[in-house]
Amino acid sequence: MSRQNYIFTSESVSEGHPDKVCDRISDAVLDAFLSEEPEARVACETFATTNRVVIGGEVGLSDQAKLAEYMERIPDIARACIKDIGYEQDKFHHATCEITNLLHEQSAHIAQGVNSSGDKDEGAGDQGIMFGYATDETDALMPAPIQFAHAILRRLAEARKSGAEPLLRPDAKSQLSVRYENGVPVGVSQVVLSTQHADASQTSAVIRDIVEPYIRQVLPDGWIDDATEWWINPTGTFVIGGPDGDAGLTGRKIIVDTYGGAAPHGGGAFSGKDPTKVDRSAAYAARYLAKNIVAAGMAKRATIQLSYAIGVSKPLSIYVDTHGTGEIEAAAIETAIPKVMDLTPRGIRTHLSLNRPIYARTAAYGHFGRAPDADGGFSWERTDLAEALKKAV
Repeated sequence: MSRQNYIFTSESVSEGHPDKVCDRISDAVLDAFLSEEPEARVACETFATTNRVVIGGEVGLSDQAKLAEYMERIPDIARACIKDIGYEQDKFHHATCEITNLLHEQSAHIAQGVNSSGDKDEGAGDQGIMFGYATDETDALMPAPIQFAHAILRRLAEARKSGAEPLLRPDAKSQLSVRYENGVPVGVSQVVLSTQHADASQTSAVIRDIVEPYIRQVLPDGWIDDATEWWINPTGTFVIGGPDGDAGLTGRKIIVDTYGGAAPHGGGAFSGKDPTKVDRSAAYAARYLAKNIVAAGMAKRATIQLSYAIGVSKPLSIYVDTHGTGEIEAAAIETAIPKVMDLTPRGIRTHLSLNRPIYARTAAYGHFGRAPDADGGFSWERTDLAEALKKAV
């Protein structure tokens, strides 16, 4: 039997964290290419450090003239991301940092395995394993520690960008240690927050006075009590932040992006990858399936694993674990899944409408646990498959 009383910790990072700056730029490049051509191929990596951003990887459009045109736009796309995040500091400023674009055309050897031709179905963009997870412990069917760690930083970013808290700066990290009783989250034992701020004279106590009301706003009533320990800017001054304080790289926050360590991860990053890459699209499909299993009342918790081989269209395996909470046998759910969703790369993209510019918004505050958008963003968070799953078992 799984433990029922314990403390579990997850962390989040803000949109101004160096790695998230890079994720945002990579996904903004992806959105730009998908806006031009829904079948565009993009594998974009970004590196950021003091006053410098380097963008590399592979891209592809069917129109070579358009490809050249979009290559010219890359620096402006990066600057717009940095400006929106809020960086205007001396050694990392959207207007003055040096942007180097090293993107090039997609490898023909990769394309031959992915593209459909003749009687050959479109194959997966790479081999690998992908996981999805859902739990009924929050309304979003997400683990509470990561869901509320994200919520804290989103609320602080809103306050900063609105002008309500002009002394806050973009770079920040949060961490919550959540106490579980009888398997249910009931309180927070530790709150950790480090946020960049404007002036070296601002002490940890001053920063706590600024951020504590916002933290209390987003946490459930009763989760903070006299026993909760607070660690706000525990090292003291945090004025030098962002890529000037620490280098950033696309794809280094994959646990933050998913379930905060509460579920397995296949190891593949999401940002900067078009949805032919199953690292991204199949991970979204696995979350979609897990969420619908829980929404259907088939289990209180569900983990889905999918596996693929490059150039092969159908998944090699489908694995379901309901962690002893299932109302339906896991094997029966495994059999039902292919009946209700085509898990080929094209099938996933079609079912979830992934060939559209919806990715820059995913680059911070988690790819999961977000409300579906009217334009198709976060489509994998819908629960419209629940009835079909129940009928298929």
